[in-house]
Amino acid sequence: MVRTGLRLILGGEHDITIVGEAADGREAEAQVRELSPDVILLDIRMPVQDGLVTTERLRASGRAPAIIVLTTFDADEHVLRALAAGAGGFLLKDTPPAKLIAAIHAVAAGEPMLSPSVTRQLIAAATHAPGPDNGAASDLAQLTDRELEVAVEIGRGSSNAEIATRLFMSVATVKANVTRIFQKSGCTNRVALAMKVRDAGLL
Repeated sequence: MVRTGLRLILGGEHDITIVGEAADGREAEAQVRELSPDVILLDIRMPVQDGLVTTERLRASGRAPAIIVLTTFDADEHVLRALAAGAGGFLLKDTPPAKLIAAIHAVAAGEPMLSPSVTRQLIAAATHAPGPDNGAASDLAQLTDRELEVAVEIGRGSSNAEIATRLFMSVATVKANVTRIFQKSGCTNRVALAMKVRDAGLL
C-alpha cells in the first residue's frame, strides 16, 4: 500500500521518473546496481533485509544513490543508525506529497532533508556520551570560527532560518557554511554533525 501510494504521488511529476520498485532491501540493492537511480526511498522495516542494512551496504559499495529513509515513527530508535550510515534524508510515511517531492529534489541536489523537530528528537536520543571525544574535536578543529558557530547551532537542532536569525546571517550564507562544514568534518547530514559536535564536548 505504501509503495502504491508513493507511485501515485511521484508518477505525475514531470521531472521525476520511477525506474524501479522493490519489496525488500536485498531486491532494492540489486535494482540499484542494475538501474543506477539518483535517489531511493527506503523503509526502515522491510523483510529479508531491512533499510538499515541496505543503507550501510549501499554506502559501503561506493555506488550508493542519495537515500531517503522512511519510517512510521519520528522517534524511531534506528533512525540515528540510518543517518550515520549516510542516508541523506529522513521522512515520516505520512509526509504531505509536496514535502516528499521537495525532499527528493533536495536530497538529489546533495542537501540533507530533516525537519528541525525530528532533528531535535534524534539529537536528544543520543545525548548519553560519557565525555568529549578527541577524534570528534579533531574533525571540527579545521572549521573557521564562524563555521564552528554554525555547527554548534546545528548541534542544538536549529534550522537554517533559526541559525540565520541568531548569527545575523542570510539563509544563503548559512547554507554555504553548512556545505563547507560537511566537507571539512566528513559528515553527510545534520544529525551526524550534531552528534560530532556533542562528542566534541561543544554542547
